[in-house]
Amino acid sequence: MTKSEALADGAPQDAAATTEGSGDTAVEPGGVKAGSTTAEDTKADSKKADDARGAAAAEWTNPLRDPRDRRLPRIAGPSGLVIFGVTGDLSRKKLMPAIYDLANRGLLPPGFSLLGFARRDWEDEDFAQIVHDSVREHARTEFREEVWQQLAEGMRFIPGDFDDDTAFKQLREAVDELDASRGTSGNYAFYLSVPPKFFPKVVQQLKKHGLATPPEGSWRRAVIEKPFGHDLDSARELNALVHDVFDPEQVFRIDHYLGKETVQNILALRFANQMYEPIWNRSYVDHVQITMAEDIGIGGRAGYYDGIGSARDVIQNHLLQLMALTAMEEPIAFDAESLLTEKLKVLKSVKLPESLGEHTVRGQYATGWQGGEKVPGYLQEDGIDPKSTTDTYAAVKLEVDNRRWAGVPFYLRTGKRLGRRVTEIAVVFQRAPHSPFDSTATEELGQNAIVIRVQPDEGMTVRFGSKVPGTSMEIRDVTMDFAYGESFTESSPEAYERLILDVLLGDANLFPRHQEVEESWKILDPIEDYWETHGKPAQYPSGSWGPKEADEMLARDGRSWRRP
Repeated sequence: MTKSEALADGAPQDAAATTEGSGDTAVEPGGVKAGSTTAEDTKADSKKADDARGAAAAEWTNPLRDPRDRRLPRIAGPSGLVIFGVTGDLSRKKLMPAIYDLANRGLLPPGFSLLGFARRDWEDEDFAQIVHDSVREHARTEFREEVWQQLAEGMRFIPGDFDDDTAFKQLREAVDELDASRGTSGNYAFYLSVPPKFFPKVVQQLKKHGLATPPEGSWRRAVIEKPFGHDLDSARELNALVHDVFDPEQVFRIDHYLGKETVQNILALRFANQMYEPIWNRSYVDHVQITMAEDIGIGGRAGYYDGIGSARDVIQNHLLQLMALTAMEEPIAFDAESLLTEKLKVLKSVKLPESLGEHTVRGQYATGWQGGEKVPGYLQEDGIDPKSTTDTYAAVKLEVDNRRWAGVPFYLRTGKRLGRRVTEIAVVFQRAPHSPFDSTATEELGQNAIVIRVQPDEGMTVRFGSKVPGTSMEIRDVTMDFAYGESFTESSPEAYERLILDVLLGDANLFPRHQEVEESWKILDPIEDYWETHGKPAQYPSGSWGPKEADEMLARDGRSWRRP
Protein backbone atom coordinates (compact mmCIF):
# COMPACT_ATOMS: atom_id res chain seq x y z
CA MET A 1 0.00 0.00 0.00
CA THR A 2 1.41 3.44 -0.89
CA LYS A 3 1.61 6.27 1.61
CA SER A 4 -1.17 8.17 -0.09
CA GLU A 5 -3.36 5.06 -0.05
CA ALA A 6 -2.66 4.62 3.66
CA LEU A 7 -3.68 8.19 4.33
CA ALA A 8 -6.82 7.77 2.28
CA ASP A 9 -7.60 4.66 4.31
CA GLY A 10 -7.44 6.71 7.50
CA ALA A 11 -4.38 4.91 8.96
CA PRO A 12 -2.16 7.02 11.21
CA GLN A 13 1.10 8.05 9.53
CA ASP A 14 4.45 8.03 11.27
CA ALA A 15 5.79 11.53 10.79
CA ALA A 16 9.36 10.26 11.07
CA ALA A 17 8.87 8.22 7.88
CA THR A 18 8.30 11.22 5.58
CA THR A 19 11.96 11.37 4.49
CA GLU A 20 12.89 7.75 5.19
CA GLY A 21 14.23 5.87 2.14
CA SER A 22 14.00 8.85 -0.21
CA GLY A 23 17.69 8.74 -1.06
CA ASP A 24 17.81 12.55 -1.22
CA THR A 25 19.55 14.83 1.24
CA ALA A 26 17.01 17.10 2.88
CA VAL A 27 18.05 20.75 3.11
CA GLU A 28 16.79 22.96 5.90
CA PRO A 29 15.97 26.62 5.34
CA GLY A 30 19.23 28.58 5.29
CA GLY A 31 21.09 25.85 3.41
CA VAL A 32 21.98 23.56 6.32
CA LYS A 33 21.98 19.88 5.38
CA ALA A 34 19.85 17.57 7.49
CA GLY A 35 22.74 15.16 7.70
CA SER A 36 24.79 17.71 9.63
CA THR A 37 22.34 18.24 12.54
CA THR A 38 23.56 18.66 16.11
CA ALA A 39 22.41 16.57 19.10
CA GLU A 40 20.03 19.37 20.05
CA ASP A 41 18.51 19.32 16.57
CA THR A 42 18.09 15.56 16.78
CA LYS A 43 16.25 15.93 20.11
CA ALA A 44 14.01 18.63 18.66
CA ASP A 45 13.27 16.53 15.59
CA SER A 46 12.44 13.54 17.79
CA LYS A 47 10.02 15.67 19.84
CA LYS A 48 8.40 16.98 16.66
CA ALA A 49 8.01 13.42 15.43
CA ASP A 50 6.43 12.34 18.74
CA ASP A 51 4.06 15.32 18.61
CA ALA A 52 3.13 14.50 15.02
CA ARG A 53 2.48 10.87 15.90
CA GLY A 54 0.35 11.97 18.86
CA ALA A 55 -1.63 14.37 16.69
CA ALA A 56 -2.18 11.71 14.04
CA ALA A 57 -3.32 9.20 16.67
CA ALA A 58 -5.69 11.78 18.15
CA GLU A 59 -7.24 12.48 14.73
CA TRP A 60 -7.56 8.82 13.76
CA THR A 61 -10.83 7.06 14.52
CA ASN A 62 -11.50 3.36 14.50
CA PRO A 63 -13.86 2.68 11.57
CA LEU A 64 -15.10 -0.49 13.30
CA ARG A 65 -16.31 1.35 16.40
CA ASP A 66 -19.78 2.84 16.20
CA PRO A 67 -21.28 4.48 19.30
CA ARG A 68 -24.64 2.95 18.37
CA ASP A 69 -23.20 -0.57 18.66
CA ARG A 70 -24.13 -1.77 22.18
CA ARG A 71 -22.04 -4.92 21.77
CA LEU A 72 -18.85 -2.94 22.36
CA PRO A 73 -18.36 -2.33 26.10
CA ARG A 74 -16.78 0.80 27.47
CA ILE A 75 -13.11 -0.03 28.02
CA ALA A 76 -10.78 2.13 30.08
CA GLY A 77 -7.88 3.72 28.26
CA PRO A 78 -4.22 3.58 29.40
CA SER A 79 -4.30 4.18 33.15
CA GLY A 80 -3.29 3.10 36.62
CA LEU A 81 -4.78 3.09 40.13
CA VAL A 82 -2.99 3.96 43.38
CA ILE A 83 -4.72 2.65 46.52
CA PHE A 84 -3.81 4.27 49.85
CA GLY A 85 -4.67 1.99 52.78
CA VAL A 86 -4.38 -1.05 50.56
CA THR A 87 -4.15 -3.46 53.53
CA GLY A 88 -7.63 -2.59 54.86
CA ASP A 89 -10.77 -4.72 54.62
CA LEU A 90 -12.37 -2.56 51.92
CA SER A 91 -9.35 -2.93 49.67
CA ARG A 92 -8.95 -6.67 50.21
CA LYS A 93 -12.62 -7.65 50.01
CA LYS A 94 -13.97 -5.16 47.47
CA LEU A 95 -11.45 -3.06 45.54
CA MET A 96 -8.84 -5.61 44.47
CA PRO A 97 -11.39 -8.31 43.55
CA ALA A 98 -13.32 -5.67 41.54
CA ILE A 99 -10.13 -4.72 39.66
CA TYR A 100 -9.50 -8.37 38.82
CA ASP A 101 -13.12 -8.85 37.71
CA LEU A 102 -12.82 -5.83 35.40
CA ALA A 103 -9.62 -7.24 33.92
CA ASN A 104 -11.22 -10.68 33.55
CA ARG A 105 -14.12 -9.11 31.63
CA GLY A 106 -11.67 -7.33 29.30
CA LEU A 107 -12.61 -3.84 30.52
CA LEU A 108 -9.12 -2.73 31.60
CA PRO A 109 -6.26 -1.85 29.23
CA PRO A 110 -3.48 -4.47 28.83
CA GLY A 111 -0.97 -2.19 30.58
CA PHE A 112 -3.16 -1.34 33.57
CA SER A 113 -1.09 -0.76 36.71
CA LEU A 114 -1.98 -1.12 40.39
CA LEU A 115 0.08 0.52 43.12
CA GLY A 116 -0.48 -0.10 46.82
CA PHE A 117 0.61 2.29 49.59
CA ALA A 118 0.50 1.24 53.25
CA ARG A 119 2.50 0.93 56.47
CA ARG A 120 3.76 -2.58 55.82
CA ASP A 121 7.30 -3.71 55.12
CA TRP A 122 6.38 -5.57 51.96
CA GLU A 123 8.11 -6.17 48.66
CA ASP A 124 6.24 -6.09 45.34
CA GLU A 125 6.00 -9.90 45.46
CA ASP A 126 4.37 -9.82 48.91
CA PHE A 127 1.80 -7.30 47.68
CA ALA A 128 1.06 -9.40 44.60
CA GLN A 129 0.50 -12.44 46.82
CA ILE A 130 -1.95 -10.52 49.05
CA VAL A 131 -3.87 -9.36 45.98
CA HIS A 132 -3.80 -12.91 44.59
CA ASP A 133 -5.27 -14.35 47.80
CA SER A 134 -7.94 -11.64 47.99
CA VAL A 135 -8.94 -12.25 44.38
CA ARG A 136 -9.15 -16.01 44.79
CA GLU A 137 -11.39 -15.60 47.85
CA HIS A 138 -13.64 -12.69 46.88
CA ALA A 139 -13.71 -12.27 43.07
CA ARG A 140 -17.09 -12.57 41.37
CA THR A 141 -15.73 -14.12 38.16
CA GLU A 142 -13.69 -17.29 37.77
CA PHE A 143 -9.95 -17.12 38.35
CA ARG A 144 -7.85 -17.31 35.20
CA GLU A 145 -4.08 -17.56 35.46
CA GLU A 146 -3.34 -15.66 32.24
CA VAL A 147 -5.44 -12.68 33.37
CA TRP A 148 -3.78 -12.71 36.76
CA GLN A 149 -0.25 -12.81 35.28
CA GLN A 150 -0.90 -9.82 33.06
CA LEU A 151 -2.34 -7.88 35.99
CA ALA A 152 0.48 -8.90 38.37
CA GLU A 153 3.17 -7.54 36.01
CA GLY A 154 1.87 -4.03 36.65
CA MET A 155 1.69 -4.24 40.47
CA ARG A 156 3.98 -2.25 42.76
CA PHE A 157 3.99 -1.66 46.51
CA ILE A 158 5.25 1.44 48.34
CA PRO A 159 5.79 1.08 52.13
CA GLY A 160 5.53 4.21 54.25
CA ASP A 161 3.49 6.60 56.37
CA PHE A 162 1.38 9.41 54.96
CA ASP A 163 3.88 12.01 56.23
CA ASP A 164 6.89 10.13 54.82
CA ASP A 165 8.39 12.25 52.03
CA THR A 166 10.74 9.44 51.01
CA ALA A 167 7.81 7.08 50.43
CA PHE A 168 6.01 9.63 48.24
CA LYS A 169 9.23 10.15 46.23
CA GLN A 170 9.30 6.37 45.70
CA LEU A 171 5.64 6.54 44.64
CA ARG A 172 6.50 9.25 42.11
CA GLU A 173 9.39 7.14 40.76
CA ALA A 174 7.14 4.05 40.51
CA VAL A 175 4.51 6.05 38.59
CA ASP A 176 7.18 7.29 36.15
CA GLU A 177 8.60 3.78 35.75
CA LEU A 178 5.18 2.30 35.02
CA ASP A 179 4.49 5.07 32.52
CA ALA A 180 7.54 3.89 30.59
CA SER A 181 7.17 0.13 31.04
CA ARG A 182 3.38 -0.28 30.96
CA GLY A 183 2.28 2.67 28.83
CA THR A 184 -0.11 4.23 31.35
CA SER A 185 0.27 7.63 29.60
CA GLY A 186 0.45 9.52 32.90
CA ASN A 187 -3.21 8.74 33.74
CA TYR A 188 -3.66 7.86 37.43
CA ALA A 189 -6.48 7.74 39.94
CA PHE A 190 -5.63 7.95 43.66
CA TYR A 191 -8.04 5.95 45.82
CA LEU A 192 -8.10 7.13 49.45
CA SER A 193 -9.24 3.97 51.24
CA VAL A 194 -8.17 5.51 54.57
CA PRO A 195 -9.91 7.08 57.59
CA PRO A 196 -11.19 10.60 56.81
CA LYS A 197 -8.71 12.22 59.20
CA PHE A 198 -5.91 11.27 56.78
CA PHE A 199 -7.54 12.77 53.66
CA PRO A 200 -5.91 16.23 54.04
CA LYS A 201 -2.41 14.81 54.63
CA VAL A 202 -2.58 12.45 51.64
CA VAL A 203 -3.85 15.06 49.15
CA GLN A 204 -1.26 17.60 50.38
CA GLN A 205 1.52 15.04 49.90
CA LEU A 206 0.25 14.31 46.39
CA LYS A 207 0.44 18.02 45.64
CA LYS A 208 3.87 18.47 47.25
CA HIS A 209 5.44 15.68 45.21
CA GLY A 210 3.86 16.64 41.91
CA LEU A 211 1.61 13.59 41.74
CA ALA A 212 -1.66 15.55 41.59
CA THR A 213 -0.59 17.51 38.50
CA PRO A 214 -0.85 15.44 35.33
CA PRO A 215 1.46 15.73 32.34
CA GLU A 216 -0.09 17.62 29.43
CA GLY A 217 -2.82 15.56 27.79
CA SER A 218 -3.14 13.21 30.80
CA TRP A 219 -5.39 13.17 33.87
CA ARG A 220 -5.16 12.69 37.63
CA ARG A 221 -8.23 11.95 39.79
CA ALA A 222 -8.92 11.54 43.50
CA VAL A 223 -11.38 8.95 44.81
CA ILE A 224 -12.72 9.53 48.33
CA GLU A 225 -14.71 7.10 50.46
CA LYS A 226 -17.45 8.25 52.83
CA PRO A 227 -18.01 9.73 55.31
CA PHE A 228 -17.53 13.14 53.74
CA GLY A 229 -17.15 14.96 57.07
CA HIS A 230 -19.25 14.47 60.22
CA ASP A 231 -21.35 17.64 59.85
CA LEU A 232 -21.77 20.59 57.46
CA ASP A 233 -18.76 22.56 58.73
CA SER A 234 -16.36 19.62 58.53
CA ALA A 235 -17.69 18.69 55.07
CA ARG A 236 -17.05 22.21 53.80
CA GLU A 237 -13.57 22.20 55.31
CA LEU A 238 -12.78 18.83 53.73
CA ASN A 239 -14.10 19.96 50.34
CA ALA A 240 -11.96 23.09 50.49
CA LEU A 241 -8.82 21.08 51.30
CA VAL A 242 -9.39 18.55 48.53
CA HIS A 243 -10.36 21.18 45.94
CA ASP A 244 -7.18 23.11 46.74
CA VAL A 245 -5.30 20.18 45.17
CA PHE A 246 -7.78 18.67 42.70
CA ASP A 247 -10.38 20.47 40.61
CA PRO A 248 -13.98 19.58 41.59
CA GLU A 249 -14.48 17.53 38.39
CA GLN A 250 -11.35 15.50 39.29
CA VAL A 251 -12.81 14.41 42.66
CA PHE A 252 -14.95 11.26 42.73
CA ARG A 253 -16.82 10.65 45.99
CA ILE A 254 -17.72 7.00 46.28
CA ASP A 255 -21.21 6.06 47.42
CA HIS A 256 -21.19 2.36 46.55
CA TYR A 257 -25.00 2.19 46.64
CA LEU A 258 -25.12 4.34 43.50
CA GLY A 259 -23.09 1.67 41.70
CA LYS A 260 -25.74 -0.99 42.24
CA GLU A 261 -27.74 -1.98 39.18
CA THR A 262 -31.08 -1.62 40.94
CA VAL A 263 -30.34 1.95 42.02
CA GLN A 264 -29.56 2.89 38.43
CA ASN A 265 -32.72 1.04 37.42
CA ILE A 266 -34.78 3.61 39.39
CA LEU A 267 -34.07 6.06 36.58
CA ALA A 268 -34.82 3.48 33.89
CA LEU A 269 -38.05 2.47 35.62
CA ARG A 270 -39.28 6.04 35.88
CA PHE A 271 -38.12 7.68 32.69
CA ALA A 272 -38.00 4.87 30.12
CA ASN A 273 -41.59 3.74 30.81
CA GLN A 274 -44.87 5.56 30.32
CA MET A 275 -46.87 3.51 32.79
CA TYR A 276 -45.30 4.84 36.03
CA GLU A 277 -44.72 8.56 35.51
CA PRO A 278 -48.43 9.63 35.47
CA ILE A 279 -48.96 8.17 38.96
CA TRP A 280 -45.55 9.12 40.44
CA ASN A 281 -46.85 12.12 42.37
CA ARG A 282 -48.91 13.37 45.31
CA SER A 283 -52.23 12.66 43.55
CA TYR A 284 -51.65 8.90 43.76
CA VAL A 285 -48.75 8.21 46.16
CA ASP A 286 -49.63 7.94 49.86
CA HIS A 287 -46.08 7.74 51.22
CA VAL A 288 -42.59 6.39 50.46
CA GLN A 289 -40.51 4.13 52.74
CA ILE A 290 -36.76 3.73 52.20
CA THR A 291 -35.13 1.05 54.34
CA MET A 292 -31.57 -0.13 54.77
CA ALA A 293 -31.42 -2.92 57.34
CA GLU A 294 -28.40 -4.95 58.42
CA ASP A 295 -28.46 -8.18 60.41
CA ILE A 296 -24.94 -7.72 61.78
CA GLY A 297 -23.56 -5.63 64.62
CA ILE A 298 -20.60 -3.28 64.50
CA GLY A 299 -18.07 -6.12 64.43
CA GLY A 300 -14.57 -4.75 64.91
CA ARG A 301 -15.48 -1.21 63.87
CA ALA A 302 -15.96 0.22 67.36
CA GLY A 303 -13.22 2.80 66.88
CA TYR A 304 -14.84 4.14 63.71
CA TYR A 305 -18.53 3.68 64.52
CA ASP A 306 -18.84 5.00 68.07
CA GLY A 307 -19.53 8.72 67.83
CA ILE A 308 -20.64 8.45 64.19
CA GLY A 309 -23.82 6.35 64.36
CA SER A 310 -26.26 5.02 61.79
CA ALA A 311 -27.78 8.36 60.74
CA ARG A 312 -24.42 9.90 59.81
CA ASP A 313 -23.16 6.60 58.41
CA VAL A 314 -26.17 5.75 56.21
CA ILE A 315 -28.96 8.36 56.09
CA GLN A 316 -26.72 11.32 55.20
CA ASN A 317 -25.40 9.60 52.08
CA HIS A 318 -27.06 6.35 50.98
CA LEU A 319 -30.68 7.00 51.93
CA LEU A 320 -30.82 10.67 50.95
CA GLN A 321 -29.31 9.75 47.58
CA LEU A 322 -31.98 7.05 47.09
CA MET A 323 -34.64 9.56 48.10
CA ALA A 324 -33.31 12.12 45.60
CA LEU A 325 -33.37 9.58 42.76
CA THR A 326 -36.90 8.50 43.68
CA ALA A 327 -38.28 12.05 43.91
CA MET A 328 -36.31 13.93 41.22
CA GLU A 329 -37.76 15.34 38.01
CA GLU A 330 -36.68 13.98 34.65
CA PRO A 331 -33.18 15.26 33.76
CA ILE A 332 -32.63 16.77 30.32
CA ALA A 333 -29.91 14.16 29.68
CA PHE A 334 -28.24 11.26 31.43
CA ASP A 335 -25.04 13.07 32.31
CA ALA A 336 -23.41 14.20 35.54
CA GLU A 337 -24.42 17.85 35.38
CA SER A 338 -28.07 17.15 34.51
CA LEU A 339 -28.41 14.54 37.26
CA LEU A 340 -26.75 16.88 39.76
CA THR A 341 -29.18 19.67 38.86
CA GLU A 342 -32.28 17.55 39.50
CA LYS A 343 -30.99 15.82 42.64
CA LEU A 344 -30.03 19.17 44.15
CA LYS A 345 -33.55 20.48 43.55
CA VAL A 346 -34.91 17.63 45.67
CA LEU A 347 -32.37 18.00 48.48
CA LYS A 348 -32.93 21.77 48.64
CA SER A 349 -36.71 21.15 48.83
CA VAL A 350 -36.54 18.74 51.78
CA LYS A 351 -38.56 19.96 54.76
CA LEU A 352 -37.97 18.69 58.29
CA PRO A 353 -40.97 17.86 60.51
CA GLU A 354 -42.08 20.56 62.93
CA SER A 355 -41.68 18.21 65.91
CA LEU A 356 -38.39 16.33 65.73
CA GLY A 357 -39.31 14.54 68.94
CA GLU A 358 -42.42 12.96 67.39
CA HIS A 359 -41.09 12.30 63.89
CA THR A 360 -37.52 11.11 64.42
CA VAL A 361 -36.33 8.08 66.40
CA ARG A 362 -32.90 6.78 67.32
CA GLY A 363 -32.12 3.46 68.96
CA GLN A 364 -29.42 1.03 70.09
CA TYR A 365 -29.56 -2.74 69.73
CA ALA A 366 -29.69 -4.67 72.97
CA THR A 367 -28.91 -8.27 73.78
CA GLY A 368 -31.00 -10.72 71.79
CA TRP A 369 -31.10 -13.77 69.53
CA GLN A 370 -30.00 -13.61 65.92
CA GLY A 371 -29.13 -16.38 63.52
CA GLY A 372 -29.73 -18.99 66.21
CA GLU A 373 -27.25 -17.54 68.69
CA LYS A 374 -27.33 -15.03 71.49
CA VAL A 375 -25.57 -11.78 70.62
CA PRO A 376 -24.44 -8.90 72.85
CA GLY A 377 -26.00 -5.46 72.86
CA TYR A 378 -24.21 -2.41 71.50
CA LEU A 379 -23.13 -1.21 74.94
CA GLN A 380 -21.60 -4.63 75.64
CA GLU A 381 -19.51 -4.67 72.43
CA ASP A 382 -15.71 -4.54 72.79
CA GLY A 383 -14.39 -0.99 72.73
CA ILE A 384 -17.76 0.72 73.34
CA ASP A 385 -18.26 3.10 76.27
CA PRO A 386 -21.12 1.73 78.43
CA LYS A 387 -22.54 5.29 78.51
CA SER A 388 -22.39 5.78 74.73
CA THR A 389 -25.39 7.48 73.10
CA THR A 390 -24.35 6.56 69.55
CA ASP A 391 -27.34 5.39 67.49
CA THR A 392 -27.36 2.00 65.76
CA TYR A 393 -30.92 2.65 64.50
CA ALA A 394 -32.37 5.83 63.06
CA ALA A 395 -35.75 6.65 61.51
CA VAL A 396 -36.81 10.06 60.24
CA LYS A 397 -39.82 11.54 58.49
CA LEU A 398 -39.08 14.06 55.73
CA GLU A 399 -41.16 15.89 53.13
CA VAL A 400 -40.25 17.29 49.74
CA ASP A 401 -41.81 20.71 49.53
CA ASN A 402 -42.55 21.02 45.80
CA ARG A 403 -45.52 20.68 43.47
CA ARG A 404 -45.04 16.97 42.77
CA TRP A 405 -44.60 15.75 46.35
CA ALA A 406 -46.26 18.32 48.65
CA GLY A 407 -47.81 16.50 51.61
CA VAL A 408 -46.28 13.08 50.82
CA PRO A 409 -44.09 11.84 53.70
CA PHE A 410 -40.81 10.05 53.02
CA TYR A 411 -39.89 7.68 55.86
CA LEU A 412 -36.20 6.78 56.02
CA ARG A 413 -34.88 4.12 58.40
CA THR A 414 -31.65 2.23 58.90
CA GLY A 415 -30.33 -0.03 61.62
CA LYS A 416 -28.00 -2.80 62.66
CA ARG A 417 -29.01 -6.14 64.18
CA LEU A 418 -32.41 -6.00 62.50
CA GLY A 419 -34.51 -8.91 61.23
CA ARG A 420 -32.61 -9.42 57.97
CA ARG A 421 -30.23 -7.73 55.56
CA VAL A 422 -32.25 -5.77 53.04
CA THR A 423 -32.32 -2.44 51.24
CA GLU A 424 -35.50 -1.39 49.47
CA ILE A 425 -37.56 1.57 48.30
CA ALA A 426 -41.33 1.15 48.68
CA VAL A 427 -43.62 3.60 46.90
CA VAL A 428 -46.99 3.00 48.60
CA PHE A 429 -50.10 4.24 46.78
CA GLN A 430 -53.36 5.60 48.10
CA ARG A 431 -56.36 3.32 48.38
CA ALA A 432 -58.99 3.38 45.63
CA PRO A 433 -61.26 6.39 46.21
CA HIS A 434 -64.37 4.21 46.07
CA SER A 435 -64.94 0.48 46.50
CA PRO A 436 -68.10 -1.26 45.21
CA PHE A 437 -67.22 -4.30 47.36
CA ASP A 438 -68.37 -4.80 50.93
CA SER A 439 -65.84 -4.57 53.72
CA THR A 440 -65.58 -8.34 54.23
CA ALA A 441 -64.46 -8.77 50.61
CA THR A 442 -61.52 -6.40 51.02
CA GLU A 443 -60.47 -6.88 54.63
CA GLU A 444 -57.20 -8.58 53.53
CA LEU A 445 -56.51 -6.01 50.82
CA GLY A 446 -53.66 -3.63 51.56
CA GLN A 447 -52.33 -0.70 49.56
CA ASN A 448 -50.86 -1.00 46.10
CA ALA A 449 -47.08 -0.62 46.13
CA ILE A 450 -44.03 -0.64 43.89
CA VAL A 451 -41.06 -2.03 45.81
CA ILE A 452 -37.56 -1.64 44.36
CA ARG A 453 -35.20 -4.16 45.95
CA VAL A 454 -31.65 -2.81 45.99
CA GLN A 455 -30.18 -5.80 47.82
CA PRO A 456 -29.81 -8.69 48.28
CA ASP A 457 -32.39 -10.05 45.76
CA GLU A 458 -32.04 -7.28 43.17
CA GLY A 459 -35.29 -6.61 41.37
CA MET A 460 -38.74 -5.11 41.72
CA THR A 461 -42.12 -6.16 43.06
CA VAL A 462 -45.52 -4.69 42.20
CA ARG A 463 -48.23 -5.37 44.80
CA PHE A 464 -51.91 -5.13 43.86
CA GLY A 465 -55.26 -6.69 44.75
CA SER A 466 -56.74 -9.71 42.99
CA LYS A 467 -59.79 -11.92 43.48
CA VAL A 468 -59.21 -15.15 45.34
CA PRO A 469 -60.47 -18.18 43.30
CA GLY A 470 -63.84 -19.41 44.58
CA THR A 471 -67.54 -18.69 44.57
CA SER A 472 -67.37 -15.64 46.84
CA MET A 473 -65.88 -12.23 46.12
CA GLU A 474 -62.72 -12.03 48.19
CA ILE A 475 -59.86 -9.72 47.23
CA ARG A 476 -56.33 -10.21 48.51
CA ASP A 477 -52.87 -8.77 47.84
CA VAL A 478 -50.74 -10.53 45.20
CA THR A 479 -47.37 -9.61 43.70
CA MET A 480 -45.71 -9.52 40.31
CA ASP A 481 -41.97 -9.96 40.65
CA PHE A 482 -39.01 -9.05 38.47
CA ALA A 483 -35.60 -10.41 39.48
CA TYR A 484 -32.36 -9.57 37.73
CA GLY A 485 -31.06 -13.10 38.17
CA GLU A 486 -34.02 -14.59 36.28
CA SER A 487 -34.56 -11.99 33.55
CA PHE A 488 -30.98 -11.55 32.34
CA THR A 489 -28.33 -14.10 31.46
CA GLU A 490 -25.52 -11.88 32.73
CA SER A 491 -25.18 -11.47 36.48
CA SER A 492 -25.03 -7.96 37.87
CA PRO A 493 -21.50 -6.65 38.44
CA GLU A 494 -20.47 -5.60 41.91
CA ALA A 495 -20.99 -1.89 42.61
CA TYR A 496 -17.26 -1.28 42.92
CA GLU A 497 -16.64 -2.75 39.46
CA ARG A 498 -18.90 -0.17 37.88
CA LEU A 499 -17.60 2.70 40.00
CA ILE A 500 -13.88 1.99 39.50
CA LEU A 501 -14.43 1.67 35.74
CA ASP A 502 -16.34 4.97 35.73
CA VAL A 503 -13.46 6.68 37.57
CA LEU A 504 -10.99 5.45 34.93
CA LEU A 505 -13.36 6.58 32.17
CA GLY A 506 -14.00 9.94 33.84
CA ASP A 507 -17.76 9.31 33.96
CA ALA A 508 -19.14 11.14 37.02
CA ASN A 509 -22.83 10.20 36.64
CA LEU A 510 -22.91 7.97 39.72
CA PHE A 511 -20.81 10.07 42.07
CA PRO A 512 -22.26 12.66 44.49
CA ARG A 513 -20.82 16.15 44.01
CA HIS A 514 -19.76 18.36 46.91
CA GLN A 515 -22.98 20.40 46.63
CA GLU A 516 -25.06 17.26 47.31
CA VAL A 517 -22.87 16.34 50.28
CA GLU A 518 -23.33 19.76 51.84
CA GLU A 519 -27.09 19.84 51.23
CA SER A 520 -27.41 16.41 52.86
CA TRP A 521 -25.63 17.65 55.97
CA LYS A 522 -27.98 20.64 56.11
CA ILE A 523 -30.84 18.14 56.39
CA LEU A 524 -29.24 15.88 59.01
CA ASP A 525 -27.44 18.40 61.23
CA PRO A 526 -30.61 19.79 62.93
CA ILE A 527 -31.74 16.23 63.71
CA GLU A 528 -28.36 15.32 65.21
CA ASP A 529 -28.33 18.56 67.22
CA TYR A 530 -31.79 17.75 68.61
CA TRP A 531 -30.76 14.20 69.56
CA GLU A 532 -27.65 15.55 71.27
CA THR A 533 -29.75 17.40 73.84
CA HIS A 534 -32.87 15.24 74.14
CA GLY A 535 -32.81 11.91 75.91
CA LYS A 536 -31.03 8.69 75.04
CA PRO A 537 -31.41 6.14 72.22
CA ALA A 538 -34.32 3.72 72.65
CA GLN A 539 -33.33 0.08 73.16
CA TYR A 540 -34.49 -2.69 70.81
CA PRO A 541 -33.76 -6.44 70.93
CA SER A 542 -31.26 -7.76 68.40
CA GLY A 543 -33.09 -9.63 65.64
CA SER A 544 -36.18 -7.40 65.85
CA TRP A 545 -37.19 -4.59 63.46
CA GLY A 546 -36.28 -1.70 65.71
CA PRO A 547 -37.63 0.10 68.77
CA LYS A 548 -41.36 0.38 69.46
CA GLU A 549 -40.96 4.17 69.29
CA ALA A 550 -40.40 3.85 65.52
CA ASP A 551 -43.68 1.95 65.14
CA GLU A 552 -45.42 4.63 67.19
CA MET A 553 -43.95 7.32 64.94
CA LEU A 554 -45.77 5.90 61.90
CA ALA A 555 -48.87 5.00 63.89
CA ARG A 556 -49.39 8.71 64.64
CA ASP A 557 -49.78 9.20 60.88
CA GLY A 558 -52.10 6.19 60.53
CA ARG A 559 -49.43 4.09 58.82
CA SER A 560 -47.11 1.19 59.61
CA TRP A 561 -43.67 0.02 58.52
CA ARG A 562 -43.42 -2.59 55.80
CA ARG A 563 -41.99 -5.93 56.86
CA PRO A 564 -39.40 -6.61 54.09
